[in-house]
Amino acid sequence: MGEGPERGRVKIADMGFARLFNSPLKPLADLDPVVVTFWYRAPELLLGARHYTKAIDIWAIGCIFAELLTSEPIFHCRQEDIKTSNPFHHDQLDRIFSVMGFPADKDWEDIRKMPEYPTLQKDFRRTTYANSSLLKYMEKHKVKPDSKVFLLLQKLLTMDPTKRITSEQALQDPYFQEDPLPTSDVFAGCQIPYPKREFLNEDEPEEKGDK
Repeated sequence: MGEGPERGRVKIADMGFARLFNSPLKPLADLDPVVVTFWYRAPELLLGARHYTKAIDIWAIGCIFAELLTSEPIFHCRQEDIKTSNPFHHDQLDRIFSVMGFPADKDWEDIRKMPEYPTLQKDFRRTTYANSSLLKYMEKHKVKPDSKVFLLLQKLLTMDPTKRITSEQALQDPYFQEDPLPTSDVFAGCQIPYPKREFLNEDEPEEKGDK
């Protein structure tokens, strides 16, 4: 970014919680269980998945994409202790379900295999989130449910990691085939300035992110 030759070039790179991609994968328990900043952490990680794939990065990109569309973190919640060794985080899951709705078994069949599934069953009630959905959340932010941008966001924020779109598939998505087409400078030809947004601290109250 800035005003030099790199102006308008967005690169996604955050090595803070980077992990080696082994084949076969090492169990998460063999490593530091804290991977990915909480707000961008995929539900399978929050449910204690011992193995995970590149799909966790796609979820994080979906969170960033939603943030670009709404000017606020989509799954912002207060974090009392982000250094806990327990991957299960009630408040973060509650925030995800409050936006997305509680995942139906048919949409994520392997959710029952997650190590923290018994805790999920004990702590949450599906009916609490019966009126929540990504569609309703984005409609509040003036994103049309039949738009290509929303359809891509849905694919990025799919609960089941095995059904989540890959980066290769995302690059071929119809969203990138419509105007304005991708350019090397994201600001090229842009007549409307990107709106100012409020910067939030990880420990700020959740209500602030819902403005």
